[in-house]
Amino acid sequence: MTSVTDPAPNPHATAEEVQAAYGDPKLANVLYHDWEAGTYDEKWSISYDERCISYATDVFNAVAGEDGQPYQHAMELGSGTGFFLLNLMQGGVAKKGSVTDLSPGMVQVALRNAEGLGLDVDGRVADAERIPYEDNTFDLVVGHAVLHHIPDVRAAFAEVLRVLKPGGRFVFAGEPTKVGDFYARKLGQFTWFLTTRVTKLSALSGWRRPQEELDESSRAAALEAVVDIHTFDPSELEAMARGAGAQDVRAVTEEFSAALAGWPIRTFEAAVPQEKLTVRWRLFAYHLWLRLSALDKKVLSKVLPRELFYNVMITGTKRPS
Repeated sequence: MTSVTDPAPNPHATAEEVQAAYGDPKLANVLYHDWEAGTYDEKWSISYDERCISYATDVFNAVAGEDGQPYQHAMELGSGTGFFLLNLMQGGVAKKGSVTDLSPGMVQVALRNAEGLGLDVDGRVADAERIPYEDNTFDLVVGHAVLHHIPDVRAAFAEVLRVLKPGGRFVFAGEPTKVGDFYARKLGQFTWFLTTRVTKLSALSGWRRPQEELDESSRAAALEAVVDIHTFDPSELEAMARGAGAQDVRAVTEEFSAALAGWPIRTFEAAVPQEKLTVRWRLFAYHLWLRLSALDKKVLSKVLPRELFYNVMITGTKRPS
């Protein structure tokens, strides 16, 4: 069962709205994510099968463990298309779900995805700093790649703790570290520059996306730079959560070699026509990521400082009443 009562998105932002968004991060988030909603899953290779179910549950368990599962009612903050929550529900982590996002377009797509999967999910358009649910509503709050979009992260943590039941848990994953974001952006920018220049050669013209599509991607990327507000030092993120009143706070980082390879690969995939990305290529990219992630987890995480890794995950609980 799925339900939503909020208005449908307007995916066609005016030039005036885009210009205004540069001074208003929340408006930028709505415009950018409404813009991206219809193609977001394809852009980030999101699926709702065993591949992403395993990824989501592995990430969750790596930081929070398996105790307490299944949670009765979970809410995803900044759900996007529902990637994290819907895959966690399929993996048995939670029974009932609620998706929330500042973007009406993302809520709409997330609910459509949930309905297609037969999951019990409702949805609301929501500001993370003023979550539209009553106190003590959820057993679990999750989010993936959302905290870095929120202007006041400490206020968001306080709201998360408010809507959690006493003893309830939050888990946020996929947040960029300060060091990781630096090298990821540099790798992405270089790959985009190189790919779009090389494909101008006549011998490689079949690998070039139409100019209007490249221009559209560039405009979206310009807004992306506005919506990505924060990067995090793991210790500072832990301090924010504790400052909001959370207990049992713990941050874990992941992806170093996987990020060094993954960002150029994802950028290359965004810069060329989708029909050029064969099944063989996609399998190569996926299995390379798996191998490098295993290297990061089994070897590099034991010898490198956690600040060097690209992603930071954090969990904590609400104090029992």
